[in-house]
Amino acid sequence: MTRFKNWKYPKIEEGKLTKYNWLVKNKENLKLGYKTDIGAFTYINAKEGVIIEDYVQLGSHCSIYSVSTIDDKKGKVVLKKNCKIGSHSLVMPGVTVGENSIVGAFSFVNRDIPKNTLALGIPVKLIRKLSKKDIKKYE
Repeated sequence: MTRFKNWKYPKIEEGKLTKYNWLVKNKENLKLGYKTDIGAFTYINAKEGVIIEDYVQLGSHCSIYSVSTIDDKKGKVVLKKNCKIGSHSLVMPGVTVGENSIVGAFSFVNRDIPKNTLALGIPVKLIRKLSKKDIKKYE
């Protein structure tokens, strides 16, 4: 895939925009996989841990929270290999998005998404299982 041809791990500084215009709080608790694609203006709060595995795509303006001060929820967020999160989506504490899954834009992800699943909505709903034809792999 040409989009990953010259990919390098981004330099991440605490609370500062990367050169791709996304930022991380509590960067010591972020595990960032290989050939990830994180959109501009995405915010990641990794206080309780965030794992973003290889080939994950996050659209622009997403928010990933491992802690929520509104309802005192906290827990590690895991975005499994090759999952895709649409622009303007919000992932809440303790959620795992399964391998190859796709979350539609503007979704509120407050529950786990199984692998190979299409999900979307506010709150997120499981729409259907993805077929092998639906899944694009980048290895």
